Amino acid sequence: MYMKQTTKTILIFLVLAFNLNGLKAQEKAYTIKTLPNVHLGDERQYTSDPGNILSSESKEQINNWLYTLEQETGIEVAVAVVPSIGSEDCFEFAHQLLNGWGVGKKEKNNGLVILLVIDQRCIQFNTGYGLEGILPDAINKRIQMEYMYDALKSGDWDKGMVQGVQAVYNRLQGSMENDTGEEATDPFIIYFLIFLGVFFLIIAFSIYSLWKSTKCPNCGKHKLQRTNHQIVSRKNGIKIEDITYVCRNCGHTLTRRQKSQDENHFGGRGGGFGGPIIGGGSFGGGRGGGFSGGSFGGGRGGGGGAGTRF
Repeated sequence: MYMKQTTKTILIFLVLAFNLNGLKAQEKAYTIKTLPNVHLGDERQYTSDPGNILSSESKEQINNWLYTLEQETGIEVAVAVVPSIGSEDCFEFAHQLLNGWGVGKKEKNNGLVILLVIDQRCIQFNTGYGLEGILPDAINKRIQMEYMYDALKSGDWDKGMVQGVQAVYNRLQGSMENDTGEEATDPFIIYFLIFLGVFFLIIAFSIYSLWKSTKCPNCGKHKLQRTNHQIVSRKNGIKIEDITYVCRNCGHTLTRRQKSQDENHFGGRGGGFGGPIIGGGSFGGGRGGGFSGGSFGGGRGGGGGAGTRF
């Protein structure tokens, strides 16, 4: 009876173990094509974590560091955290990811990919050509061993990745200058500059129109002076009048008929020059929510970096 019960328990254990291995085998394996590039949708996102392995707080901290790093130095870093890449090699996957996404500026090849694969228990760095002098293989390995290994080995993915990215950030901060001219510009500033440009254009056009109207058709000098006017009609708030001008240079006299807003219509007071009325308008102000999409700069790498199994 005892042997029968023991055999039954062993069989149940084997069935459960088989099912668990089956579930693990069915766990989604990501490829370069299926791994989402979150940076395309939001220029402030650098961490691709489709399985939500990291907490939102950790990803926010990592993204903040990497956004600041890119703004200050132009260096681009892509972080990928995936449950599985199937039978793919971690080094080869990170290398293909850097070149496939074009991480780093094209002119400098200053990109870095940090890849964490859970089922293979590997952390892999892959650097672009332009970072190999600043972030050599030995430094990559030291960062992994000193700041990431213990936490990752114990399954604390958040601590391991945050400490590792912070060490990378500290190493690269101030190592380059961002001379690409691609820093993000506040949309409000752009709208304000457009408004100022249009405003001054209207003022300049009004001044030019006034100056042009003083040109004498007889001698060509800008010496016409208004001397008299006679109202022809007032209707629907529009005043039509004949205005007499005399040239102070040659004495030529001419009369021009023009329309203007009737300053006495509805008791209002008009002002300004008796010329065409320039219609008023406004710009749609306001700042849109969210952040615009971005893209990596087309950088490439030759296989520099380091990898560690934990």
